[in-house]
Amino acid sequence: MIFKDRVEAGNQLAYRLEEFKGENAVILAIPRGGVPLGYIIANKLKLPLEVVLSKKIGHPFHKEFSIGAVTLKSQILSEAALEISPYYIEEETKKIRALLTKRYNDYYGNKKPMSLKDKIVIIVDDGIATGNTILSTIKMLHDENPKQIIVAIPVASKSALQKLQNTNLIDSVYCLSTPSNFRAVGQFYQNFDQVGDMEVKVLLNKATKS
Repeated sequence: MIFKDRVEAGNQLAYRLEEFKGENAVILAIPRGGVPLGYIIANKLKLPLEVVLSKKIGHPFHKEFSIGAVTLKSQILSEAALEISPYYIEEETKKIRALLTKRYNDYYGNKKPMSLKDKIVIIVDDGIATGNTILSTIKMLHDENPKQIIVAIPVASKSALQKLQNTNLIDSVYCLSTPSNFRAVGQFYQNFDQVGDMEVKVLLNKATKS
């Protein structure tokens, strides 16, 4: 399945998530690519939109290869991290947390994040390659005692989907496509332009007012 762009992917996911319209739920989009989809879903389901910040830890010699992921509060490491210097992991974690803090302040200013206690949390991204970053996010969110944690993505690798389905931290996964020839998320979009911070801020502001 090839999506025209994030708008089409967001509309298709919103249709699949129709049962949550008007529920005590919140859409948590992963910046930056997940925000345009999250905005559409939140708008169609009449739900609030927030962002959740996480970033992968890249291998010291192959930065695109993830050895784990970090959020503002938690960290998850893959088996590949066992071969990496703990000092490197500690320093990368500090750098990533500083970046995430700056990004959070840029998006929200002084606004405090919404309480997730007893809410249905729907995490949205534009696609998942390894699943490590989103698992780190879910680990953090689980500590806030939501009623349910749901992951909604247009496309994922089969290994990433299996990883999500095998964890007891997630209640449901909505995935529109799991192609066998998965190399990168962008190959399943005709238009996969980079989403900038300004676009994220605009969509978050529009969602707050709608």
